[in-house]
Amino acid sequence: MKAATFIEPGKMVITEAPKPTIEKKTDAVIRIIRACVCGSDLWWYRGLSKRESGSLVGHEAIGVVESVGEAVTDIKAGDFVIVPFTHGCGHCAACLAGFDGDCTNQEGGGNGGYQGEFLRYTNANWGLVKIPGQPADYSDEMLNNLLTLSDVMATGYHAAVSAEVKPGDTVVVMGDGAVGLCGVIGAKLLGAKRIIAMSRHEDRQKLALEFGATDIVAERGDEAVAKVMALTDNAGANAVLECVGTEQSVATAVAVAGAGAVIGRVGIPQKAEMNTNVLFRKNIGLRGGIAAVTTHDKARLLDAVLKGEINPGKVFTQRFTLDQIQAAYEAMDQRQAIKSLLVISD
Repeated sequence: MKAATFIEPGKMVITEAPKPTIEKKTDAVIRIIRACVCGSDLWWYRGLSKRESGSLVGHEAIGVVESVGEAVTDIKAGDFVIVPFTHGCGHCAACLAGFDGDCTNQEGGGNGGYQGEFLRYTNANWGLVKIPGQPADYSDEMLNNLLTLSDVMATGYHAAVSAEVKPGDTVVVMGDGAVGLCGVIGAKLLGAKRIIAMSRHEDRQKLALEFGATDIVAERGDEAVAKVMALTDNAGANAVLECVGTEQSVATAVAVAGAGAVIGRVGIPQKAEMNTNVLFRKNIGLRGGIAAVTTHDKARLLDAVLKGEINPGKVFTQRFTLDQIQAAYEAMDQRQAIKSLLVISD
């Protein structure tokens, strides 16, 4: 099978890899329909984190089940599924508590990455999310919406849930990447009345407004804080979605949070230390982490997509074939695309 392969920072190629097979009774083999490039993929693509040369990559996809292990009873061959990156087992303490991103029985992606023609998926019985019908039943736009439920939409929603967004809240969203934009959708879905999106890029500002943002703040640092406080009559936000992970973003999130606010943090942390004194002095809560993809999809997000309540697939602003994998990464790296779509098969 063809699969996207990391060679070295800045270099992606397509290689021929063995087609995966069922190795454990809890496995499924998936034929990938669509995949995409994630902002977190840019860490190792840019050389900011280590990755083994020759490794297969990707963690977001939708596809059709080819075969299942004998312990997989809720999913069968031929099912159209969302393929979450979380691989939750559904029965450990973390999964039962609604945090399948922290599943204690995760085994990783098996043989191969999601940016390829086939994937072995572990913990398939509960981790996979069945979509009604077949890919041919859906429009191109809807397929893109469904693809976001494998990670980015669920992660943005996780930020909003972690921040305990409630109807009528004023919410600040830090970050205008695909996760931040999906955070805007998540905040609106939970009933936020005012959503302030922090964004410096015109194309992302327009999409944020389309998704439900009511205000745009283009400034950064102290100027951004002053702008948000002016917009909120110095009260600050009821909830803040931190979708970047940088020191400046986290510091700004804390500064714009009002008394008693909760910060939902899903941006991958880029600094180990954090001064929590300011949280104490303003009764600010801080929570969040790896998204509970399967939990959120099954509880709300799949239904919201199928009913047309949300259209997160608009974050895919450029599309590529698998053979164009280098261009797909370059478009993300150079900020030419908010998120790169990979069309693998029909």
